[in-house]
Amino acid sequence: MKKVLIPVTNHATLGETDQANGTYAPELTHVVHVLKAQGIAFDLASPSGGQAPLYGTDTEGDEVNQQMLADTELQAKVANTLSVSELDISDYDAIFYPGGFGLLSDLATDSQFAELAATHYEAGGVIAAVCHGPAALLPITLSNGEALIADKSVTCFTREEEIDFGTINDIPFLLEEAIARKAAQYRKVQPWQELVIEDARLITGQNPASAHAVGVALAKHLAQ
Repeated sequence: MKKVLIPVTNHATLGETDQANGTYAPELTHVVHVLKAQGIAFDLASPSGGQAPLYGTDTEGDEVNQQMLADTELQAKVANTLSVSELDISDYDAIFYPGGFGLLSDLATDSQFAELAATHYEAGGVIAAVCHGPAALLPITLSNGEALIADKSVTCFTREEEIDFGTINDIPFLLEEAIARKAAQYRKVQPWQELVIEDARLITGQNPASAHAVGVALAKHLAQ
């Protein structure tokens, strides 16, 4: 059985504010929904382990989100994420980073997860990320000293979407700018439209509307 590692944030607020945050639930649930439908196993992990903070759990009209938040397997894994120190990266066929503003404050600079991801990718593994998830790609440096995304086409949550969402003044840094400075190519479409980019074994999606398609692309890679 194929298995996906899903690193999530331990940071429960938007930047340094007191606004509840963490991992954006629909970006986790829509991808897990695809994985479970395809018989693909998954683990959740975080820098320090334990309960993973989620927000967006009450998104109106999102039946997949509600269905998966009620899933007992996912509930247990959200409540008891593995710590990075417990992981054996060779157990996994892919890594998926869901979004949410929380990871801008930890996974975006986490060297331990970055080292695991570099090892995984160089061993032939697949890496996927959506929305703010690509922030976790920033610290990943390969054994040749190059950034993982230095020769890749990548997307992520855009400046326009930050403005629309009302978060532009509270985020620790602007992800679009950070990705654009490091990647070979940064691409985006109009705010809130679906965009998924596949470049070799790296899959990125622009925003919440892209989460399902990221999950489908990931499952397709794992079926090869």
